[in-house]
Amino acid sequence: MSRAAEAAMAASYKALKEDFVSNLTGGSISEINLVTAVSPVALVCWAALQSRLSFFKPYTPLAFAVDFLLNVGAILLAFTLYSDKPLLLSILLLAPVIMVYAIPKPSPVRKQKPPPRKLAKDSEPQTPLPKKPFLTIYRGAMMITTCIAILAVDFRIFPRRFAKVENWGTSLMDVGVGSFVFSAGIVAARPLLKEKLAGKTTPVLTRLSRSLRHSLPLLVLGFIRLYTVKGLDYAEHVTEYGVHWNFFFTLGFLPPFVAIFQSAFQIIPSYAALGIMLCSLYQIALEFTDLKAFVLTGPRDNLFSKNREGIFSFFGYLAIFLAGQSTGMIVIPRSLSKTLTSGAAQRKRLLLTLGAWCAVWISLFTITSSYNYGLNLTVSRRLANLPYFFWICAFNSCQITAFCLVETIFFPQAHQSTDAKTEAETYEASSSRVFEAYNRNGLAVFLAANLLTGLVNLTVPTLNVGEIEAMVILFAYASVVTGLAIGLDAYDISVKL
Repeated sequence: MSRAAEAAMAASYKALKEDFVSNLTGGSISEINLVTAVSPVALVCWAALQSRLSFFKPYTPLAFAVDFLLNVGAILLAFTLYSDKPLLLSILLLAPVIMVYAIPKPSPVRKQKPPPRKLAKDSEPQTPLPKKPFLTIYRGAMMITTCIAILAVDFRIFPRRFAKVENWGTSLMDVGVGSFVFSAGIVAARPLLKEKLAGKTTPVLTRLSRSLRHSLPLLVLGFIRLYTVKGLDYAEHVTEYGVHWNFFFTLGFLPPFVAIFQSAFQIIPSYAALGIMLCSLYQIALEFTDLKAFVLTGPRDNLFSKNREGIFSFFGYLAIFLAGQSTGMIVIPRSLSKTLTSGAAQRKRLLLTLGAWCAVWISLFTITSSYNYGLNLTVSRRLANLPYFFWICAFNSCQITAFCLVETIFFPQAHQSTDAKTEAETYEASSSRVFEAYNRNGLAVFLAANLLTGLVNLTVPTLNVGEIEAMVILFAYASVVTGLAIGLDAYDISVKL
């Protein structure tokens, strides 16, 4: 075959790939909720094994295999073979729970208690910002979902309704992008809470300089991705972020803009309110100016217009980040009220608060998107508009609440510890090692997953692969990414990007 014919075939395959990985309208929100509910259901099975049998302590190779199959394999199956029957998969995952509780609970090993004076001397005061298992699980599950989806979307076994939509609608991958930003906002609340506890306020210029240091590695990754995608002629969708823009640029520009918005917090003491106001103003601009038409149909005749999707959707993602910070201010602190002294009372208050926020976000989404009783606006990930903002906030708030509820039921000791040592032990006992590993080095693992995704696409004609071959490749890919995450965690390595 001549080089010209090979080039023509490659160009044809690239065009087919670009059309294949895009979807016009996506799937229904209810279907997305059913598929993503597989992760909390799998966690129930993991929690039953651990709380009843201490199955994952010590962490043997068998324990790792079960941990991987429950918390990674179940998500992969939900996106592929069981995409049309997620309820069946959930039932299959819950079935072992009944068997676990049918087995008599083993007698606890009696340990000699240390003298009271020594315990009091060795115990350390608890930190006001503890590591919480349900947050680790939430962020770990989000990272696993993202890493699996970015490769699975290239295979025919991955339903087209789960792929990113073109202009309007909802899909699994659309909620994944927003969830990544929301999760980053939750983490960004920790330094703000530390400042609040210390009773000090960082000057604006200092915040900006720190944020720029955080942004620089992400912007470098953005340029590396831009160079590799263009240099390797990798299939991409211009309508996703633009000709040159990519998701790393969005993540990189978030910190300095958030630093500026923290000054507005002195006037409006709610990051959620700031996010709602910002996205509402952006939606007004979309509806009452030519902005929407420009983003969707405008010509690409200069650098600004070529990247208009990434530039203007940034306002929506910034609002999502602020909403994530608002949630972080709720879920990260040890206590929400100084009047509540017991851990059980604090956890009850947290669950009620999270439930209330779920109701708020769902109500706001319904108001903006309802045809009969609302504004009749359609979700658009391309625009990152107001209903997309409310949808992402509602989805993530419900996910966090679900994980928090599972932890509260199966591991009540996680929020009732009285000293730092016991708290660290209960955290380790009630947290999946796989979720912990993904959470610890999330961005580094995500970068490695992107590199592996590119490698697979350059070496395997993914559109021509059958179901069995596709599942073998995807499970091998998930195993490598998970092995990398577990390896970094085992060697106590934290990669800060």
